[in-house]
Amino acid sequence: MSSIKVHAILATLPLFKEMGPDEIDRIAQSTRESHVSRGEIIFQRGDPSHGFYVVIHGQLKLAFSSPQGVEKVVHLVGPGKTFGEAVMFMDMPYPVYAQAIADSALLHISRSAVFEGIERDPVFSRKMLAGLSSRLHSLIGDVEAYSLRSCTQRVIGYLLQHGVDMPDDSTDIHINLPASKTVIASRLNISPETFSRILHDLSASGMISVKGKDVAILDIVKLREYGQQ
Repeated sequence: MSSIKVHAILATLPLFKEMGPDEIDRIAQSTRESHVSRGEIIFQRGDPSHGFYVVIHGQLKLAFSSPQGVEKVVHLVGPGKTFGEAVMFMDMPYPVYAQAIADSALLHISRSAVFEGIERDPVFSRKMLAGLSSRLHSLIGDVEAYSLRSCTQRVIGYLLQHGVDMPDDSTDIHINLPASKTVIASRLNISPETFSRILHDLSASGMISVKGKDVAILDIVKLREYGQQ
């Protein structure tokens, strides 16, 4: 990828959007592109961190395996999203592994470029902190969901994330599930069988319809109300 395209991608990220062209150029010079195939591991749990990543296109999962070999998906990362920032600052190895669940293109931004940016520009520091705080807020929300919400409420909440800004009279909301049902179920901390059963029950109730990875929300008002019960 040309330096011009790397510059353009970095400039669209919330972390960098208030920076001037010269500063983004400096960071772009320490940024490398990589292409990974579906199933490829980007880093393993325990690997050292040398920076953080941006997803250009594709989809990745961050996960770990229990001693019994059961996989727990912690996060799904799609286009325009970043991952690996927190570990970079902690100077600790990755607590999870990252694996492509679709053919993907990534940018890796070096830790040295980030640290130089922090020393140069306090705005950079504030935006990095805001990004990390947002990630922490999301993790707290996950803990709340797993502790206080039923399995059905988790699934409905996941679907409604895609239709949160849709008006109540919306009738054509289609969601393409970004990963397999097994991966999404792990992300929601439920079994694949439970995930499939809930989708079937919601479909039988006329709130959604499911065809492969395509989920259509047929009655968003009823779905929202059902998710609050």
